[in-house]
Amino acid sequence: MNVLVVGNGAREHAICYKLSQSKRCEKIYCAKGNAGTSQLATNVDISVLDFEALAKFCKKNSIEFVVVGPEEPLAKGIVDYLNYAGILAFGPTKIASAIESSKIFCKNLCKKYSIPTAAYETFDNFDEAYRYIKKAIYPLVIKADGLAAGKGVAIANNEYEALAHLNDCFANKKFGEAGSRVVIEEFLDGEELSYMVFCDGKKFVPMVASQDHKRVFDNDLGPNTGGMGAYAKAPIVNAIQSKCDSLIEQTLDALKSEGIDYRGVLYAGLMVVDNKPYVLEYNCRFGDPETQVVLPLLKSDLLDIMLRCANGNLGDYKIEFEDKFCVSVVLASKGYPGPYEKDKPIYGLENVTDAIVFHAGTYKKDSKIYTNGGRVLNVVALDKDFKKAIEKAYKAIENIHFDGMHFRRDIGKKALKYF
Repeated sequence: MNVLVVGNGAREHAICYKLSQSKRCEKIYCAKGNAGTSQLATNVDISVLDFEALAKFCKKNSIEFVVVGPEEPLAKGIVDYLNYAGILAFGPTKIASAIESSKIFCKNLCKKYSIPTAAYETFDNFDEAYRYIKKAIYPLVIKADGLAAGKGVAIANNEYEALAHLNDCFANKKFGEAGSRVVIEEFLDGEELSYMVFCDGKKFVPMVASQDHKRVFDNDLGPNTGGMGAYAKAPIVNAIQSKCDSLIEQTLDALKSEGIDYRGVLYAGLMVVDNKPYVLEYNCRFGDPETQVVLPLLKSDLLDIMLRCANGNLGDYKIEFEDKFCVSVVLASKGYPGPYEKDKPIYGLENVTDAIVFHAGTYKKDSKIYTNGGRVLNVVALDKDFKKAIEKAYKAIENIHFDGMHFRRDIGKKALKYF
């Protein structure tokens, strides 16, 4: 079977990596891909939002299955478009993707069906939101309603910080149409958990839990990013696995009640407070960078799982994971998550051993690899011992260099208390 992976980041590199291990997979294409995906797939210079060109390419190259990585094409209906064109695709439909593309839809769904989440209010204009923050109890969380590449959320510790984010949303249009409405919610003080499941419209199967590191600097300081690293299996899940599953079941039942058939990956961003999970957000796809630590642990055939989800016959399929831990550290460009440098040559990748390097923002020219994004590389290591997995990842990083390279040095540190 020929497969097209849509996307160009480390998540898509990890997906190509795992699909390449499937006996059912004959050839992989990736649109647009990066220098890393080119080692496993044939990169295709087609935009992830050019649905017509993608469909034509699939038919011309006998591609029977499309795996969609990023949220934007899902939110704009790529699965609907491809399925209508007779091409099977992995991911939720446009209406189902609203669980991520609209924070307000997600919060209202949780409220209507009593799914645990932080108390909140929604606003579609600056004046009402400003009146609210003047009377609010801090800290609080402000979220742009739409897709903002992981950067539309701010934790405000006082009125000044809240006002700054409201201005970014309403006045400065920093997030475009995504910031035309906002959610303001209570701040939950706990530990974050990423919980992803495979769904076929009727049943779901959980993956190993992971934990992302959103802030750009050590000790969770600095602005939010798309993620500076992750690890799995997150030991915090051990005491609350059944509660997480119950929460997912509630959510899928809620979607069914709304007439929504959800297939693909459902990602729950949770906050664990006193051993109880609360929904911070839902994503309609594999998380990034969580995918880079979850898929390397997957023993089962990823292509088989995805096909079953897309066809609605996941059933009682048993999904197995390695009895190991996986740690990923993101190497970022100077300036990220703000304006960042590009086109810097990357040295030392050939010297990395005992680790996997997933490319995020890279390109290849004249046999050399260069930086091409804010997040550049994910250095991933596995081991049965969690501390050794961390050590392996940082040991591998010692071989890699590009000008302005930045990374956190505390990935996984939070979990050490469990060992």
